[in-house]
Amino acid sequence: MSFDVHKFDEFLLRNNVVGFFENEITLVSGRKSHWYANCRVLQDNVNNINRLSKFILNFVDERNLRFDYFFGVPEGVTKLATVLNYKRGVINVDMEHRLVIGRAKPKLHGMPKDKYFVGDVRQDDRVVMIEDVTTTGGSLLRSIDKLNEVGLNIVAVIGIVNRMEKRDDGKSVEQAIAAKGIPYFYLSNSLRLLPVVARDKKIDKDILNKVEQGFEQYGVEVLKF
Repeated sequence: MSFDVHKFDEFLLRNNVVGFFENEITLVSGRKSHWYANCRVLQDNVNNINRLSKFILNFVDERNLRFDYFFGVPEGVTKLATVLNYKRGVINVDMEHRLVIGRAKPKLHGMPKDKYFVGDVRQDDRVVMIEDVTTTGGSLLRSIDKLNEVGLNIVAVIGIVNRMEKRDDGKSVEQAIAAKGIPYFYLSNSLRLLPVVARDKKIDKDILNKVEQGFEQYGVEVLKF
């Protein structure tokens, strides 16, 4: 099946993945924001994580990505990556699919190949990295360096929701990752989701103005509600 952008956005919105705050919050990246994207709610029950994994598998198949397993950036999507790896093996029974799990914290003893994974990791394995919400890409870039350290080949990076913000160096996350020779994809983004939530939930104009100001400062594009 092909990846359906509209159905995926509806899935995110129905599960309240995106919302607004009257008082700004501090993101993992350290930035302040009046809106959030929380994809962990999609992994809290079997039905949601099953639907999410189907969307992602359709997405990678549509792009004809060839790889050995997923790696979920710790700890936000470690559980999701495990489900994805299992489901790929069940669907494609004629192919070898090793059940490899990313570690939340590096193992500081033993063989180098076991440092960031539990499972049968081999030199030059092809990996697709998954992240839940991409802001400045700091966690992604650190994870890329760790996987390169143990000799893995990162085929692509996929974000579930891209906040569409520039880093402090003025680059987008896509540009920063491309500089390492790796393509970055995302399933949805703030420019598609935020206007729908603002309209449907009748968000206060003052909050929307503050979000617009944030996009004027950090956005890869200007957002107007």
